[in-house]
Amino acid sequence: MTATTKENYELLVQQAKALVDGEDDWIANTANLSALLFNSLDNVNFAGIYRFENGELILGPFQGMPACVHIQMGKGVCGTAAKEEKTQIVPNVHEFAGHIACDSASNSEIVVPIFKDEKLWGVFDFDSTKLDNFDETDQKYLTEIADAIFD
Repeated sequence: MTATTKENYELLVQQAKALVDGEDDWIANTANLSALLFNSLDNVNFAGIYRFENGELILGPFQGMPACVHIQMGKGVCGTAAKEEKTQIVPNVHEFAGHIACDSASNSEIVVPIFKDEKLWGVFDFDSTKLDNFDETDQKYLTEIADAIFD
């Protein structure tokens, strides 16, 4: 399953690039991208940013229910994606050892690393109320959008 169609993602990539074009403020850009994706992807109950700072992930702009503020590297899906610098797709978060449940309604998750100047800057986190809501299509396009933040 995927959170939207390939055609919708192609439009979302264009919209995301237009939103950040000419804007250098990471807070403004990640806030707008979180809102765009939260309101455009199917069954998503959280879309947000965690930035890597002082050896941990710290909550940034997001849409959804209140979230955990600090996540240690290697902990939960976000911490694992950050530590490994690799996208994590989790079809069922209840089967992910060490999952951090900020919203009990979440059932699947994708976390995409964000890089700035080829160094880990943070992660883009998406939770879904549906099991198996994310796949490689989501990874491809969400990575493109994450890459646009600092282009």
